[in-house]
Amino acid sequence: LGNKFLSHIRETQAIVIVLRVFKNPEIIHVEGAPDPIRDMEIINAELILKDLETIEKRLSGLENEKKSGDKKAEKNLEVLDKIRGELGAGNLATKYAKEEIVRELQLLTAKKQIYLLNGTEFEVPIELLEKIKELGADYVIADLSLASAIPELIKKSYEVLGLISFLTTGEDETRAWTIEKGTLAPQAAGVIHTDFDKNFIRAEVVNWKKLVEAKGWVQAKQKGLVRVEGKDYEVKDGDVIVVRHG
Repeated sequence: LGNKFLSHIRETQAIVIVLRVFKNPEIIHVEGAPDPIRDMEIINAELILKDLETIEKRLSGLENEKKSGDKKAEKNLEVLDKIRGELGAGNLATKYAKEEIVRELQLLTAKKQIYLLNGTEFEVPIELLEKIKELGADYVIADLSLASAIPELIKKSYEVLGLISFLTTGEDETRAWTIEKGTLAPQAAGVIHTDFDKNFIRAEVVNWKKLVEAKGWVQAKQKGLVRVEGKDYEVKDGDVIVVRHG
């Protein structure tokens, strides 16, 4: 894949892997004929080899730190040794994703994966879906020649990363803000402006569909659709919020 490319994806939280499933003989495949399972194995083998290289480089430093009595280094050595065994067996390191040393090294095989299957549902082999499931990954089936593929990928990416959107609206603009699922109202308000978090009083909230159906904020209030929520409110996907702050 190339060291430069791999270094770019180190800082991502998830990797989207495009696999060709469509059969059009007029479009040449670099490996000859399309075979998405083979392609998946080639890509993951590249990621595994890169991670093994990263681990080997770090292990020598950790050995020296362990000799000086560093307990943290001892634990990190144990974790990396287990991961090296997994990678050597051809497995990904996803189950170690939360380990501190894995986050520090930004291991590629520990990142969440989304497989973008380029083609139609009828062209996707059942065996491929089973392999993806075995890896604990997710997938989207989409024809990349169509623009409609992108919204599906965005939705799946948000789902895999545990992200949602809430909205603010006014005369000038309506804007979506991205937060992690489970974020409380003050911290969500802090995404807009840090002062909103520190000086949060309350939030007026309505679901965007109900707001559109009511044809406006005033009408939604008159119909009793707008709720007043406090500091313990967990923001939901699609909430439209007016933040009241000091």
